[in-house]
Amino acid sequence: MDLTAAARSATPSLLLRISIAVAVATILMKTAAWLITSSVGLLSDAMESLVNLASAAFALLMVTIARRPADAEHPYGHHKAEYFSSGFEGLLIIVAALGIIWAAVQRLLHPQPLGQLGWGLTLSVLSSALNGALAWAMLQSARQHRSMALEGDARHLITDVWTSGGVIVGVGLVALTNWEWLDPAVAIGVALNILREGAHLMWKSSQGLMDEALEPEVMAVVDQTLASFKHPTIRFDHISSRRSGQRRFVDLHMHMPANWTLRRAAAVRASVEQALMSAVPGLRATIQLLPNDVEVHSQDEEDLL
Repeated sequence: MDLTAAARSATPSLLLRISIAVAVATILMKTAAWLITSSVGLLSDAMESLVNLASAAFALLMVTIARRPADAEHPYGHHKAEYFSSGFEGLLIIVAALGIIWAAVQRLLHPQPLGQLGWGLTLSVLSSALNGALAWAMLQSARQHRSMALEGDARHLITDVWTSGGVIVGVGLVALTNWEWLDPAVAIGVALNILREGAHLMWKSSQGLMDEALEPEVMAVVDQTLASFKHPTIRFDHISSRRSGQRRFVDLHMHMPANWTLRRAAAVRASVEQALMSAVPGLRATIQLLPNDVEVHSQDEEDLL
């Protein structure tokens, strides 16, 4: 069985439900590891899993909203709801990181010995393996479905895996050296990495909410498709694009001879729109018909005055 194909075919909703179940399991394992060892590093790992649970639940809600059909109040659909999920997840990551830093600083000021490290590390490794496998599957599906919510949750899980890896190394070094300060020091380093990931998610979410243009590789496909229709009597200009969750939009002008009938012009336009939407999944193309001797210029700058 092709695991990559299976992961890509899994729906975002299904994977987010699995993510919630895995988050509950890892919270139990990591909390047990912290209680056994009294490691502030393992405590930080458990706090990260609490964030995983909250963010997965919120992501599932946003994915459900994003799948709603367009209505009178939202004629372009609800696809941007996924960007709220990613931004919320980034905020939770930052809050968790600040909490980890606070706990680690307290442990630096008041060191405590660690105990029963074998069981604690075993539980942490098992939970990290669960998160790593789920994150890989979610990234595959996120690329297939162009789901920002799923990608955000997957990258958060990857951050959690790195967090656990750093904590395991730190706790292991404490066991070898008896340097108790290594445990909170590693926790602080892990928290700084989490802060970076949270800031990245919030930035990416903000860019999506501001109607970012289509990816360069997608625009290359659009340009290639339009080039196949170019003719001495047909040309395209004023091409603009934007992304909205899983949907993509492109608007352009198509110039053609003024003596063409409306039926003929509309037929050519329909062919171009169909070709664009076939070449780029999830694309909605809007084409304005103009005679060759008419030029339309953007009024955006004047509208801002």
